[in-house]
Amino acid sequence: MDERARSRSHRFHAIGTARRLCYCNPIECSYRSARMKHARASVVLLFLSNCFYLFGGTTETLVEPGRSDFNPPRFEFAIESAYLLGAINAPASYEIGAEFLTGRIRWGVVDRDTWLRGYNQFYVSAMAEPIFRGIENYYFGFNLGFRYNFVPRGSRFVPYISGGVGGGWIDSHANITGGQGQDFTFNILSAAGISYIVNDHWKLDVGALYQHLSNGGQTDPNPSLNLFGPQAGLTYSF
Repeated sequence: MDERARSRSHRFHAIGTARRLCYCNPIECSYRSARMKHARASVVLLFLSNCFYLFGGTTETLVEPGRSDFNPPRFEFAIESAYLLGAINAPASYEIGAEFLTGRIRWGVVDRDTWLRGYNQFYVSAMAEPIFRGIENYYFGFNLGFRYNFVPRGSRFVPYISGGVGGGWIDSHANITGGQGQDFTFNILSAAGISYIVNDHWKLDVGALYQHLSNGGQTDPNPSLNLFGPQAGLTYSF
């Protein structure tokens, strides 16, 4: 009898513990959710930085014996525009014109006769985005990230990939179904495309851009935005 009583007591204790885990305080659960989303954003940035570090090598140029003619620009300034459409469970139909002012600094060069020949860049972007169609009207923000440029020998065409994270402000309308829950949001950008080298100073860029906007679970609900579209830009190299 004593063994049965002890077994029954252990079962009741386990059930009570499970219930406490399932029915946690809503504020505590929201806080945990926000922390998890912030952690995921940090993991994304760490993953991107490691990937681009592997692509770009170290801050020193890696040069094969007898080859020293590869000298990518150290600094660049770019003006970029994109036309983005809402996708992947968008809370409403969105059309956004995204404008970027971007500064880039070279960080690592790979001078080898492989498909990885190229250079890495750290970039900072200022963003201004009028919302042509959607619940809100505008978004302003910033983004920090990395870009890798693949430079085939003897070609004017330079494929690139990039990615970064940042923050910004939107004119939220939490009272409207599907509207953003607060003004401050985080953003994630990733892009791929190709540059055409016009001369030693000028480049034309065309590509595709993905943008994610979310407040990281700081409000409930948190109807994040996923946007895709074409992007074009003009770059000046120093």
